[in-house]
Amino acid sequence: MPGQLRAVCGPDEEARESAFRSLFGNIFHQGTRYSASPYAVPFLTRIAVAGPADARADALLLLTRLAVDWHDEYDLPLGIDTAAWRAAAISPEETLSWYDEQIAAETDEERLKKLREGRAYCAAGHPVDAREGALRSYDAVRTQLPALLELLDDPAPEIRTETAYLLGWFPEEADATLPSLLACLDGERDPVCIATVLVAVGLLADYDPDGRLRHHLDHEHPLPRWAAATALTRIRVVNPAAAPGLSPAERIAAELAAFGAGPAPESVTAHHAGDLHSYTVRSLLQLMGVAEDPDGVLLDIVRVLPRIEKTGVVPHPLAARAANLLEVLFDPADTARAFTELSPGRRELLRVLAELLTAADFQPVPFGSELHERFTQYGLPGTRPALRAYVGLSTEGEDPAAPLPDAWEPFRNH
Repeated sequence: MPGQLRAVCGPDEEARESAFRSLFGNIFHQGTRYSASPYAVPFLTRIAVAGPADARADALLLLTRLAVDWHDEYDLPLGIDTAAWRAAAISPEETLSWYDEQIAAETDEERLKKLREGRAYCAAGHPVDAREGALRSYDAVRTQLPALLELLDDPAPEIRTETAYLLGWFPEEADATLPSLLACLDGERDPVCIATVLVAVGLLADYDPDGRLRHHLDHEHPLPRWAAATALTRIRVVNPAAAPGLSPAERIAAELAAFGAGPAPESVTAHHAGDLHSYTVRSLLQLMGVAEDPDGVLLDIVRVLPRIEKTGVVPHPLAARAANLLEVLFDPADTARAFTELSPGRRELLRVLAELLTAADFQPVPFGSELHERFTQYGLPGTRPALRAYVGLSTEGEDPAAPLPDAWEPFRNH
């Protein structure tokens, strides 16, 4: 690792890129953080602040990954719950105590040998519990935030944007970081940076500071408008007491739906791996719980769904969203109802889901749900033609026994 950090700061561009690839592999391998990971953080911070121009953004990205892995995949739109994370982590002291108890009671020599090796590994400072190991890196980055805050004034928009994205994952430091994020908005002109700051503010604050978020709902550029609506969604959900001072849920939902119904913009924030259409659906699902007209929000979701498959970030993330949408549509305890008995929003959402999931060009993708089981769980038809018939779509040319796509099918034989 020391040699790779030196290479990152060197004049050889190819060597620098190779060093970053190696660092991503050996101190952040597929999300795992190791005993060396937190020790790299101060050096990466120095590189981000004053390193070679071509290395600074990569250093910020690696700092973010070392801190929070890919929390975009499961913590948005409400943000990271550090209290739950800390409560779940098992400390090295607890682990060593467990090993001591097991060693004292073990009589089998082979198992005793493995237990002693495990204890020695933990005693040497290596993380055993993945959550605790990740927290070491998270807290190492947290201690560097005062130095990183200065980058919100950096001349390069990319650096300001990457810094704002990083800051949004540290709610415990909100009192220190929110003033700097809000100050960054004052003179910012880059739409992506503005949007990133707005989302970060929404992830950190439980209120709308001086109405700044509401103000940006009328921004001239659609990306900041989307970001303001996304931030306000989170605040309305986590702090209902703030609702009287916020924009109505229907106004927020309309802005989200207007953005989601359009094509993916060329430049986006890093949130949700850049897949802002799926992020928008997640936010709209949250808004259903606070809107006066939940059925109207369902109709807003209908406007966004056809765009999800066209974002280009994931081949077809709709399969992974179907289960969440079905939870909104139906209660598994209810008996199956006729399609005409559903509310207008539920009818439209189910019709769009059926049309998209049974389209001829639909390709199942990894990490999706087993839709056949999901649909039957909710008392819905479990075959493509039956589902199409249920919602009033044509069944011409359909195989009567054809199940819904199973997104795990490509992995069944591996």
